[in-house]
Amino acid sequence: MRNVKVSKLWDSLHSSYWFIPAVMAVVGTALALIMLNLDRTDKVKIDYWWVYTGGADGARSLLEAVAGSMVSVAATAFSITTVALQLAASNFGPRLLRNFMQDTGNQVVLGTFLGTFIYCLFVLRTIRGEGDGYSQFVPQLSVTVGILLALISIGILIYFIHHASTIIQVSHVIQNVSADLHLAIERLFPEKMGRGEPEYRHPISRFPISFEEGALPIRGTGTGYLQAIDNEELMKVACKYNLLISLQTRPGKFVVQGSNLVLIFPSHKLSRKLTKQINNAFILGKERTEQQDVEFPINQLVEIAIRAISPGINDPFTAISCIDQLSAGLCHLVQRKFPSPYHYNNNQVRVIAEGVRFAELMDTVFNTIRQYGRSDVTVMIRLLEAIALIATYTNSSQYQAVLRHHAEIILEDSHQEISQKKDYKDVEERYCQVIENLDNDSNIKDWQ
Repeated sequence: MRNVKVSKLWDSLHSSYWFIPAVMAVVGTALALIMLNLDRTDKVKIDYWWVYTGGADGARSLLEAVAGSMVSVAATAFSITTVALQLAASNFGPRLLRNFMQDTGNQVVLGTFLGTFIYCLFVLRTIRGEGDGYSQFVPQLSVTVGILLALISIGILIYFIHHASTIIQVSHVIQNVSADLHLAIERLFPEKMGRGEPEYRHPISRFPISFEEGALPIRGTGTGYLQAIDNEELMKVACKYNLLISLQTRPGKFVVQGSNLVLIFPSHKLSRKLTKQINNAFILGKERTEQQDVEFPINQLVEIAIRAISPGINDPFTAISCIDQLSAGLCHLVQRKFPSPYHYNNNQVRVIAEGVRFAELMDTVFNTIRQYGRSDVTVMIRLLEAIALIATYTNSSQYQAVLRHHAEIILEDSHQEISQKKDYKDVEERYCQVIENLDNDSNIKDWQ
C-alpha cells in the first residue's frame, strides 16, 4: 500500500488545473530545445516533401499564426471549462466540482495548447533572415514539428468539443461517481466475506488497568475535514512508545481545533513531541475526498438524487439512476468484510479505529432520499426494489435487519403520503418482495 501522504499529494495534483498543463509546457520547452539543437548540428538530414523548406519570413509568419491561434483556443477552452464547472455546481451540487477538476481530458487539452504555444515561441526567437544582421538560420525541422503540433492541436480541439458536451451529461456524471464508489470499496474493503456473520477478532490487552480509567486525549491542532489517516505512522508511534491508541474520529468527519483526535494509554507518556507526531498522522483539508472515505461518493450520488426530485426540478428519472448506482455499490459492499477496529503488533492491540458501519451507510443512502421523495411513488418503489436487490447478495442477519428496517419505514411513509390506493398497492407489492428475498437465505449471489 503506497504511503498515505504521497497518495494525498498525488490526489491534490490530480485535482488541480495547473499540474498537467505545467508538465506539458515543460515538455514543449524541452522539445523545442532538442529540435533546435538538431537543426544547428545538421546531424539529421531529411529531404522529404513534407519538411518545411521555405525562408525565414515564411517560417516567422507560420509560427506566429500557430502561436496566436493557440492562445485564443486555450482561452476559449478555459472559458468553456469554467462554464461547465458552473453548470455542475448549479445542477449537480458543489461537491461534484471535485470530479470535474479531476477530469484528465480537460487538463490535457489545456496542456496541449500551452505546450504548442511555448514551443512556437522558442523556435520563433531563433529564426534569422539575411537582412537581420546575422547569418541566416531557418530551423526547418523545428518548424516542421511546429506544423505537426498545430495539426495535433486541431485534433485535440475536436476532441475537446465532444468531451465538453459529454462530461456535463447527467448519465456521465452519475457513472463516474459510481466508478469512484466501487474503487473506494475495493480499496477500503479488500477482503471478501463468506456466508457467515461479520467477525472481529477480540482485542488482547496486556495493560494493567482499564483503558477508560488511564487514557488521556490528544487534541487536534488544526481545523478541517479529515481526509486521511496515516495508519502506518500511528502504529509506529504506538510501538515506539508502547501505547494503546484509540481514534476518536474517522476520515470524512469535520475536525475542530482542540477537539479529541485520539485517546492514549498510558497517560504519563503524553508529551508535546508525541502530540505533534500524532497530529502529523492526521491529514486535514478543505473538503472531503474518497481516499479513505467511502461515504463521500455515496453522498455525491444522494445529493444528485435529492436535487433531481426537488420541486424546482422534478426529475425522478435522474433520481432513479442514482438509486440504481447506489444499489449496485451496496451490493458490492455487502460482499466485503468490514475491517476490524483492532490493529495488532506482536499479538497485542495497539490501535483501535472504529470505521463506518453498514447501518450508517444505509442510513445515508435511504433516509435522505426517502425524506425528500416520500410523496413520489416512482422513487419509493425504486428504493424498495433496491433493497430487494441488495437482500439477494447477503445472508448476514445484521445486514438483513438493517434492510428490513428501511423497507418498513418506506412502507410506513408511503401509507401516510400516498393517497391513491393503486399506487400504494404497488409499493406494498415491492415491500413483500423485499421480505421474500430477506427470508430466502439460498438466494445469495457473488459480486463479480
